[in-house]
Amino acid sequence: MPAAGRAPAHRFHRVLTAVVLFTRDLRVHDNPALAAAAREADRVVPLFVRDERLLSASARRAALLEEALADLDASLRRLGAALVVRQGDAVAETVRVAAETGAEAVFCAEDVSAYAQTRERQLAEAVDLRTHPGITVVPPGLLRPADRDCYVVFTPYHRAWAAASWRTPEEPPPRLRLPDGLEPGTPAGAGGGGESAARTRLEEWLAGGDAQYAERSDDLAADATSRLSIPLHLGLLSPLEVARRSRSAPLVRQLAWRDFFAQLHAAKPWTARRDLHEGARRWREDAHGLAAWKEGLTGYPVVDAGMRQLAATGWMHNRARLVTASFLTKDLGVDWREGARHFSELLLDGDVASNTGNWQWVAGTGADTRPGRIFNPTLQGKRFDPSGEYVRRWVPELEAVPGGSIHEPWKLGALLTGAYPAPVVDHAEAAGRFRAGR
Repeated sequence: MPAAGRAPAHRFHRVLTAVVLFTRDLRVHDNPALAAAAREADRVVPLFVRDERLLSASARRAALLEEALADLDASLRRLGAALVVRQGDAVAETVRVAAETGAEAVFCAEDVSAYAQTRERQLAEAVDLRTHPGITVVPPGLLRPADRDCYVVFTPYHRAWAAASWRTPEEPPPRLRLPDGLEPGTPAGAGGGGESAARTRLEEWLAGGDAQYAERSDDLAADATSRLSIPLHLGLLSPLEVARRSRSAPLVRQLAWRDFFAQLHAAKPWTARRDLHEGARRWREDAHGLAAWKEGLTGYPVVDAGMRQLAATGWMHNRARLVTASFLTKDLGVDWREGARHFSELLLDGDVASNTGNWQWVAGTGADTRPGRIFNPTLQGKRFDPSGEYVRRWVPELEAVPGGSIHEPWKLGALLTGAYPAPVVDHAEAAGRFRAGR
């Protein structure tokens, strides 16, 4: 584990009033922007701006956000403040609140997407903006190879990441004070979610599943993953705290991958739309195959189970993500951007850097990629769901099929009941086309 350390402190003059703009850091534990504002200002205005452009895609995601805001407001009230919620453009509303309250500085967490980078640039042009880490374990841009603006291969990045001096997590501020006369209002969400629920989940995980993660994380039916990706995406948990407290090297490695894609995206935000290695693949138009993939009707049970889990819950097991992504891009030959867009619309942990980075990794067009790899969906199902329990959970048409034979329903003939479709593509033929570059 890296030695304890603290990122260099900002050397700014003390201010009377500061705004803390919450974005993807909806917590009071280890929130460097909030902690710095509490140290450097007499009065603090905690602010969240609802931007409908970012919230309209998923009602499920919007509901989670409202729960998180309600919990954050309750935490801030226990500290003596409250959450101010506004609606509209984040930059315009932040500048307006700063003017209304006489705030001399705005504090926020650094983020990596093109949207976030534009927001920070525009805020810095209008106010005294003070940015802090908090979205990743190691801040993007802190680790760089000698000849590049970022790492594009994971192994050397991971070595540097593991050897880096990580900052010390921040405790919640002991007390906050709002400006006189400010009426913050009350968030609309119900209780029961947010940081409080996420911290309960973290404690339960650390007490139980964390130690078994390496052995069980790929078991589709066991559902033995941490389920921390959603609270990490919303910033309900600090990735630094999770990395420091976890005893599971594979889980900490997953956080390193998350940081890897974040630093890549921070340096090259255009990779959300363009191949890192352009010309690496030629894509096919297959509207029927794409529709079958989205609906979980490809005829390959483990692929269909993953896609139906995503549609029903807003989450998918990581092994199933790899298999479904490989099937779309390599069996069907469909552009990874179609898959990334669909995942982004449905995933509750749909972080743009990790989502597009992983899609390009699977497709063979991005960082640290093995372009010749293709997953056999049948063999993946037999290996990681040998009894077929995961498939039966999400593909009820096959619930009566016994044992591992569920992964090859086209061989069952009269034994197959229900209206389960035939495969949309022959994997062996598709693999041959893929390896031939057709």
